[in-house]
Amino acid sequence: MKIAFLGAGKMATAMAGGLISRKIAAPSDLACLDARPEAAAQLAARTGIAAAATPEELLAGADTLVVAFKPQNLAGADPRYAAAAQGKLVLSILAGIPLSRLARAFPGARNLVRCMPNTPGQIGAGITAWSPLRPLAAADRASVEAVLGALGRAIEVPEAQLDAVTALSGSGPGYVFEFASALCEAGTAAGLEPETARALALQTLIGSARLLEQRQAPPEQLRDEVVSPNGTTHAGLQRMAQGGFRDLIKQAVLAAKARSEELGKG
Repeated sequence: MKIAFLGAGKMATAMAGGLISRKIAAPSDLACLDARPEAAAQLAARTGIAAAATPEELLAGADTLVVAFKPQNLAGADPRYAAAAQGKLVLSILAGIPLSRLARAFPGARNLVRCMPNTPGQIGAGITAWSPLRPLAAADRASVEAVLGALGRAIEVPEAQLDAVTALSGSGPGYVFEFASALCEAGTAAGLEPETARALALQTLIGSARLLEQRQAPPEQLRDEVVSPNGTTHAGLQRMAQGGFRDLIKQAVLAAKARSEELGKG
């Protein structure tokens, strides 16, 4: 599998590293190119893949192109990329950019796949939702699953759901990290040393997520197992409900979805 990365940021780095560590591809099978040559050079030095100097060099011999630059840069992308991607399978991780726009940017692509990964993919613990422009040939489906599997789990969804996916799992780590920071601050306000508050908050989040995954029970059930009538957890949850915690989270996801939709219209 010969794969080219157009962009050398965090997600390209995570994909390349995952492909190599899982022995799906060798460093010699991968190449990258970035508008910032130093970024491509750093990725090449870290992983052993090639750092290309031109679109033609990037895609020479490659079968799959992963488009991994910022979505705002698509409109001004070098037209040589489209020519060099002729007949290639193109995977895009550009948030909010619909398949229709990608098809205009890469009109000669063999097929196009819109993907939404998230940052835990950097450690192989991510989840990526994806949708193809047209039904994939068996070999192309295997390639998509291999590339995205390097980041963690991958699930196929209708494209109409990808803005919601972006808002939930794509942006979701940011919400979790903000909640972690809030827990740390709250622990300090309650009288703990900052280092102690951080250790307690971090392990509480990790352990709770693992328990939720292993038990396969509704989160409300696990929540209720912590709560005693008129106990400490009950008091805390009551205050969260009074502050509209659930509605606030819903509004955050809907705001992120709206922004994803705006990016798609740009």
